[in-house]
Amino acid sequence: MSGEARDACGVVGIYAPGEDVARLTYYALYALQHRGQESAGIASSDGQTMVVYKELGLVAQVFDETVLNSLKGHLAIGHTRYSTTGSTSWENAQPSYKSSPVGQIALAHNGNLVNAPHLKASLERSGGDPTPRMGQLPSTSDTDIVAGLIARANTGEMREAIAQVLPQLSGAFSFTIMDEKRVFGARDPNGFRPLSLGRLEGGGWVLASETCALDLLGARFIRDIEPGELVTIDENGISSERFAEARYSTCVFEHVYFARPDSTLMGQNVYATRYRMGQRLAAEAPVPNADLIIPVPDSGVPAAQGFAEGSGVPYGEGFVKNRYVGRTFIQPTQSMRQQGIRLKLNPLREVIEGRRVVVIDDSIVRGNTTRQIVAMLKEAGAREVHLRISSPPIKWPCFYGIDMPDQDELIAATDGVPAVEKHVNADSLAYLSVEGMLDSTQIPSDAFCTACFTSNYPIPIPAEELRSKHVLEETLPDSVIE
Repeated sequence: MSGEARDACGVVGIYAPGEDVARLTYYALYALQHRGQESAGIASSDGQTMVVYKELGLVAQVFDETVLNSLKGHLAIGHTRYSTTGSTSWENAQPSYKSSPVGQIALAHNGNLVNAPHLKASLERSGGDPTPRMGQLPSTSDTDIVAGLIARANTGEMREAIAQVLPQLSGAFSFTIMDEKRVFGARDPNGFRPLSLGRLEGGGWVLASETCALDLLGARFIRDIEPGELVTIDENGISSERFAEARYSTCVFEHVYFARPDSTLMGQNVYATRYRMGQRLAAEAPVPNADLIIPVPDSGVPAAQGFAEGSGVPYGEGFVKNRYVGRTFIQPTQSMRQQGIRLKLNPLREVIEGRRVVVIDDSIVRGNTTRQIVAMLKEAGAREVHLRISSPPIKWPCFYGIDMPDQDELIAATDGVPAVEKHVNADSLAYLSVEGMLDSTQIPSDAFCTACFTSNYPIPIPAEELRSKHVLEETLPDSVIE
């Protein structure tokens, strides 16, 4: 990923009597760490009392033996976060917690709601946040608003309260939710973000954003939660109901970049999909007389291997990656991002010197990181540097769960391929076509949201004044949100 776009979050839900559920949740979050590196949290219950622990930082930084031992019980949900609505703060870390007349509730969210200001106004009209915060700063996330709406729902039962609120939500959401006795999972009608169901050997149930988390726990994959579906897991097993008809607009960028390559999405292995994208890219945009195919690690590796197979040009490792440096987009300033890429990647002069190299990456966002990569390769002696991108140009922002720069910061939104090629100083540049990307998934193309590539938004996007990720921290006129 040559730029600064990031997914919303990873979520987990586990119901497993007799198991150390908090520890299982911790391991599942570890498998989903790539989906969020700002904060992490777990809520657990023994059937009577709920305990919530969350903090800023990586999963391994937030939890230790003492914390995990305090999270007793046989059901839990977990969350690892990147912010798409609301600042990076402890108050916005998840799971969100509320107490209500129908019981305690904890909620974890992957996605982004486009009608969050309207939901906030609705919650305020119903009496506001039902859980006192004892002087703490209020949360400014859409997740906390949903938890508040469920807690305020006019019903005497938690499942009914959840089912009452879900149809009010517009946008992307995969939820794991719990009260003292049950775990719930829900996915928006478009299915923007993934959510899978697995079964533990001992009979317990697991909900997780990706199947790689199920694999780590030794859970058997059962099925994907369907768009528009609400599932309930309790002592009687699992039950399902629909709160909306499925419309299927799953984010294709999950297949391109966000999901781990060992996960399975919509029945397709992610690594195999990215490998096919590389093969298709080699057919669409060959590089005559190339000497070596190299990936931008790690996300460019499967496509680079596919490109090498498709082109007949040898594959090689052109960079050594420092595994202890986080993704460059989590740095808050451009100067820090520029330093970050050199901390993260170091070119192998012995491999690339004097050669015409083809560099495979999955996308270009702003173009600044790509420019630095090309510069590093040329400084290390590459004779030519040709860029091949295994997705189409990103031209439009996402409102469904990817924290992406504004459109005027997306280099492909303002510049054509020749201008981008010149900006990054590559000897040539080519992208995979939209058709090639979709064909590579081996899934019907109408099942996907491609808005960031095509501007075909499957549900209405917010008015311009409501598009900021900090919109819930701002005071807006009533006329804007009515």
